[in-house]
Amino acid sequence: MTDAAKPALQPVSVLAPTKAPALGRWGWIILGAFAVYAATTMRWDWLLDYYPKLLWGLLATLLLLVVTTALGLAAAIPLGFVQVVGPRWLSVPARTFCSIIRGTPLLLQLWLLYYGLGSVFAANPEIRDSALWPLLRQAWPYAVIALTVSYAAYEGEVFRGAFAGVAKGQLEAAQSFGMSRWHIFRRIWLPQAFNRALPTLVGETILQLKATPLVATITVMDVYSVAAQVRQATYLTYEPLILISVIYVLFALLIQRAFAAFSTTRYMRSPR
Repeated sequence: MTDAAKPALQPVSVLAPTKAPALGRWGWIILGAFAVYAATTMRWDWLLDYYPKLLWGLLATLLLLVVTTALGLAAAIPLGFVQVVGPRWLSVPARTFCSIIRGTPLLLQLWLLYYGLGSVFAANPEIRDSALWPLLRQAWPYAVIALTVSYAAYEGEVFRGAFAGVAKGQLEAAQSFGMSRWHIFRRIWLPQAFNRALPTLVGETILQLKATPLVATITVMDVYSVAAQVRQATYLTYEPLILISVIYVLFALLIQRAFAAFSTTRYMRSPR
């Protein structure tokens, strides 16, 4: 076969880098004016007593976000892939899993795990006497599982569409060049699917951040639960809520900046 007759392997398409949204001049002016108003007219003396708990709550929220997002993303890629390529005995359970998790409230899933499965474990003497009981009696494992499963289900649907959107001609051209299935997946299919899913990953990760306060309902000490303790102890309503609102906004901006930087890095790096 001559060089002209050989099928050309199309280059991996790289989407334009995602731009992080900016507040703009008026946004910063309004934010600064509100900060001055809040600092001069509201009570903030309670921060001296509660800042150690706030720092611990910040760390717990950040750790919960990073761990569940990483685990959920690792599960979402195979969930989306098997829905596209099969086999049926894998694609049907994956599709069913995504439909059930996406169709039920996250709070319900969290309570079913903690109060339902946790009570089953507590009622089993063999589990209570096992080495895993000190871990299973804590609320953290159930919070991590619930948030991970939720993120995996939503992102599994995103990756299903992303994998299905890759042009079949590129995969067929790679096969004609003798590339193995693993190399086609690693060098062509997965990079393009990830680029297609990247803009949605930003929004889903921010939604994951905003879902973390639900873990306070099962006694996990995150930044929201600390603010709730401040409200109960000081009878202050607006100050702790405004503070954690600012914290969540800053976290969301950091997530957007991080994804924008990652997208720019991938855009600037030419595919090999």
